Amino acid sequence: MTGSSLFPGFAPQRIPTPDGQHIQALVGGNGPPLLLLHGHPQTSALWHKVTPALARHFTLVLADLRGYGDSAKPDGDADHANYSKRTMAADMRAVMQHLGHARFAVLAHDRGARVAHRLAADHPAAVQRMVLLDIAPTLAMYEQTGNAFARAYWHWFFLIQPAPLPERLIEADPAAYVHDVMGRRSAGLAPFDPRALAEYTRCLALPGTAHGICEDYRAAAGIDLLHDRADRDAGRQLGMPLLVLWGEQGVVQQCFTPLTEWQRVAADVRGHALPCGHYIAEEAPDALLAAALPFLLETNA
Repeated sequence: MTGSSLFPGFAPQRIPTPDGQHIQALVGGNGPPLLLLHGHPQTSALWHKVTPALARHFTLVLADLRGYGDSAKPDGDADHANYSKRTMAADMRAVMQHLGHARFAVLAHDRGARVAHRLAADHPAAVQRMVLLDIAPTLAMYEQTGNAFARAYWHWFFLIQPAPLPERLIEADPAAYVHDVMGRRSAGLAPFDPRALAEYTRCLALPGTAHGICEDYRAAAGIDLLHDRADRDAGRQLGMPLLVLWGEQGVVQQCFTPLTEWQRVAADVRGHALPCGHYIAEEAPDALLAAALPFLLETNA
């Protein structure tokens, strides 16, 4: 991980998971624990613009999801359970327990926010409060998929194709995949530090990453929906305070009503759009901190 240049003073950790894999993380700062989870096709490097301010208030744990970054990249299985958000959430609970944090807050973007949703649903006693960035719940987004969303989020439907087709195409030119997927959003590539882009490209080119990220999306289109429907059918809701933020120039704003959708699955929700596109922590770090820090610093009842 690029700890020395993007995260000076942070210590790398390689932490075992319940199923014999490992999660790579960076740990730094002082205060109550805050777990940060990244999105696709990125790594924990995406947090580099906000960690200096956050580290003054929190002990930060920047974890690479399984399949991404320098974390383990196990083979997928028939039902993609190795990359279900339930399994990925268990990874993160194990990471925090290993570091001595039985209860913690979460700040998560994109795919990481989907892991955070399942973490809060499966382990509610562990999660104090959450900030989720630029997503609506997975089930709502799939059930409401229309032409505009499918065109904008084409990668959702490309990555779930049977192996090894999408893996082979990504592995042919990982740098092009990173630049095309990220650069075609509303802000282009301008918001991204070249060091962070280099880290995303390095990690996507690692053996197993292309398969891991495809399995993440295959799980989201299958087994994750079964888990989400089971929660909905049972009337289960998240009980911890939840702040949802999304980019006013992004696809989530254009195609969904994120605050309404989160209010369907959680009891205590607030949120609003920020003046940016999808990559909030890199496009609008100051706006993110202004919205998230007061919420994260609130005293829990």
